[in-house]
Amino acid sequence: MVLTLMIVAATASFTLATVYNLTKEPILRAREATRQEAIGMVLPGFDELRAMSFMPPTGSDSLEFNLAFKDGAFIGVAVGTYTGMGYSGRIRAMVGLSPDGKIIDVVHLEHAETPGLGDKIEKGKSDWSDQFQGFDPGEQVLRVRQDGGDIDGITAATITARAYCDAIDRAYQTFKKHHSDIINKKTE
Repeated sequence: MVLTLMIVAATASFTLATVYNLTKEPILRAREATRQEAIGMVLPGFDELRAMSFMPPTGSDSLEFNLAFKDGAFIGVAVGTYTGMGYSGRIRAMVGLSPDGKIIDVVHLEHAETPGLGDKIEKGKSDWSDQFQGFDPGEQVLRVRQDGGDIDGITAATITARAYCDAIDRAYQTFKKHHSDIINKKTE
């Protein structure tokens, strides 16, 4: 009985390791393709990118900043951001910011929110995220209206809307904190 259990466990371990090794690279390529597509969506029209990372004022993981240039001129930055406040866990998003900090656009990268409710953060399922286009976090409050902000919530998914605002605000606050580093890097 022990021998049978060891054989089953060894076979299962070998199978899992094989499947992991076979799928690891395609998954990484798919994530990179999604990231590149998201950068293009939040910062259209660039011809050069320069990557940097900064630690946000809140949170434990660094944010990826992609400085975008068109014909040598700095046109904005795409920030890969996150929040752990989602209803079903971590939400990852890409935020496009103009050189003065206004939001160009936002797009989700990854979430596990409730289908039909929280998944309205996806552009293909709802136009809810369009309200961030042209939003100026320096002049407006980047919170849902229920919390005294200027962002409409998502009906029956207020936790998701709050979380998405948190992720976008994390990107903006990090941009604001490291603005001089970004400006200095753009001229190099």
